[in-house]
Amino acid sequence: MSSKMTFRVIANRVDAHGSTVNCKDASLVIDTDLQGRADAFNPAELLMGALAACIIKGIERVTPILKFDLEGLEVEIHGVRQDTPPKMESIQYSIRVKTEESDHRLALLHDNVRKFGTVFNTIAPGTELTGTLVRA
Repeated sequence: MSSKMTFRVIANRVDAHGSTVNCKDASLVIDTDLQGRADAFNPAELLMGALAACIIKGIERVTPILKFDLEGLEVEIHGVRQDTPPKMESIQYSIRVKTEESDHRLALLHDNVRKFGTVFNTIAPGTELTGTLVRA
């Protein structure tokens, strides 16, 4: 029997312009202002940031197992929000990997991202989630 991981964050409203979210020893200012603000992630951007972090962490987890030579990595996420009902209609990602590994090994890395990412697999069933993994 495997034990389940649990996670906990606490968010607090600061004022009408923003809030904070805290986890472990980390804190983020988040955009909860109805007019929006440029210096903080709004909820949709937090979701996309979580997806990017999930992709990067998944790659970090699997590269030692695959003995994959990773020199650099960039993930870009684009999302489209629909109004009714409000939801992320589609999310596209582009993973650019700096490596000398073969195209076959890049495809294997991408398969691992799609199969084993917690946030990836949470988002995928409810959103059109598509993307590429290419050599940088």
